[in-house]
Amino acid sequence: MNEFKKFHPFVNLIYFIFAIGFGCVFMHPVSLGISLVCSLSYMFVTKGKKALGSFIVILPFVAMTALINPLFNHQGVTILGYFPWGNPLTFESVFYGICASIMVISVMCFFSSFNEVMTTDKFVYLFGRILPKFSLILSMVLRFVPQFARKIKEVANVQKTLGKGLDEKSLFKRMKNAVSIMGIMFTWAFENSMDTADSMRSRGYGLKGRTAFSIYKMDKRDVCTLIYLMVLGTYIIISGIYGGMKMQFFPAIVWSEMKFFEISVFVSYFMLLITPVVIEIVEVIRWNVIKSEI
Repeated sequence: MNEFKKFHPFVNLIYFIFAIGFGCVFMHPVSLGISLVCSLSYMFVTKGKKALGSFIVILPFVAMTALINPLFNHQGVTILGYFPWGNPLTFESVFYGICASIMVISVMCFFSSFNEVMTTDKFVYLFGRILPKFSLILSMVLRFVPQFARKIKEVANVQKTLGKGLDEKSLFKRMKNAVSIMGIMFTWAFENSMDTADSMRSRGYGLKGRTAFSIYKMDKRDVCTLIYLMVLGTYIIISGIYGGMKMQFFPAIVWSEMKFFEISVFVSYFMLLITPVVIEIVEVIRWNVIKSEI
């Protein structure tokens, strides 16, 4: 289940703008920890067991980010040692690399959930009247990538049955077969794009005054959730401007003291990011109660 996906597209969009935007801006260790926990939790809600595979794919890239930073960034006053070529290894650069890698994990996990929740029809609904060409191109791109991946597997399997697979012993034959498959894929992509363009043009897409059917309506639940997200998001933005999540890495690590104001900001941040997971938990509990009463 993914109950938050059933909310109004504008509510979904506002949540991910805050989640991804804040995740890229705030580098305080506490905010990074909150972002990591919430992003992973929601990715497991949206993708289930597939989330583990996605997380494993992300890890090597993140590990590289954490390891590479100290090699090129030598700022900091706490020297842990020296590289063979003479540059210092500082605690500040190592800590910054770890924080940067956590930030990358969180943002990528949020983007993974974003792709599951924000479907192409939601993009067309949100931006179809304001930016019809942009929404169409964006929705086509988001749809094209998984469709292209499925199609190339089908073509590769068909070519394999004809003796033109990618598992030939000869490197020349494998390259020749790969070029053949890519030629087929490019031809399919061009034909598919032309068919889509003709179809949209025949339906009057983008014409002035054109009406559009939509299944999305803002109900009371959506309005309450939107107000909730906007209040928390606004408070976090204002608090961030006034140093609520202030963090300095160089030349020495310095962050603001954990007073009531700072604690309130982190609590608000957690309440904002965990919203879809809480909605899912509440829905599961409600559903179990209903089943127990039957």
